Amino acid sequence: PAGRPAAALPPATATIAEETLRDTREADGELGFGPAASVTNRMRGTVTWLPGGDDVITRGEPLYKVDDDPVVLMYGSTPAYRDLAVGAEGRDVASLERNLSKLGYDGFTVDDTYTWATARAVMAWQEDRGLPETGVVELGRVVFADGRVRVDTVDAEAGRPAAPGQKVLGYTGTAKVVTVQLDSEDRRLAKEGAKVTVTLPGGQEVRGKITEVATVIVPGQGNEEPQTKVEALVSLTGEKAADLDQAAVDVRFTAEERENVLTVPVAALVALREGGFGVEVVEGGATRYVPVETGLFSGGRVEITGDGLTEGMTVGMAK
Repeated sequence: PAGRPAAALPPATATIAEETLRDTREADGELGFGPAASVTNRMRGTVTWLPGGDDVITRGEPLYKVDDDPVVLMYGSTPAYRDLAVGAEGRDVASLERNLSKLGYDGFTVDDTYTWATARAVMAWQEDRGLPETGVVELGRVVFADGRVRVDTVDAEAGRPAAPGQKVLGYTGTAKVVTVQLDSEDRRLAKEGAKVTVTLPGGQEVRGKITEVATVIVPGQGNEEPQTKVEALVSLTGEKAADLDQAAVDVRFTAEERENVLTVPVAALVALREGGFGVEVVEGGATRYVPVETGLFSGGRVEITGDGLTEGMTVGMAK
């Protein structure tokens, strides 16, 4: 396109830069141990022992006791939902057998079938814990969790009756995580496995990674309607957060990153008569319009591509 004389030069100019452009967003987060899960009792009797808040319980240890018999933590992703005995098959059987093997019991094959060999290992395990040696793991004797747990709340009382369906305690994982809630339209920011930057109290920055993303419903207050939010859990890298208790933190998400691209201020874009956008390149005492394709917008700048455009060129801007 033809240029225009110096008398008509733009009122302000900017320089085309080559840089890495990031689509970022900051959100408030809470440093803690993440959401809590509940342990629901399945046994009948009397609660005779409970752990304390913040206690850490590992594989094979009791979560609580009913009639002085332990309800035992084991690791696995499939919840216990039935008695396990000879002839049972399934993922819960495989989880039980893996745990028995890790606890030092042998003589059986770790698979998804509960055999007589499994039952003999179970009887040895029951004997070691003072349980009746039946070879059957009754529903409620074992609680499966993803790993070791930290007691978050204790909801039962020692000496009180234990009834099926009663919440006994709440637990979390043992690693510090950051919980962030985003508006549903910002879901693009929360992708499992994506890296984020977390600013701790005092201004220290640590790297983090999104480990879990879920949709949650936040109840409205007063007459407000419930809101749908995207909740992200972020694991932290390094030890800087290990000694912190619950704390408010800032989380910086990067939805998209474009490396080594040409950028100009958004205000440098002009609408062309033939359609689309362009930039007004200033060369000496004249200017010319160059059509551009726009890419990522971030922080008041925009990625552009166009014929003959290079880093360092001067472009016009509105006041």
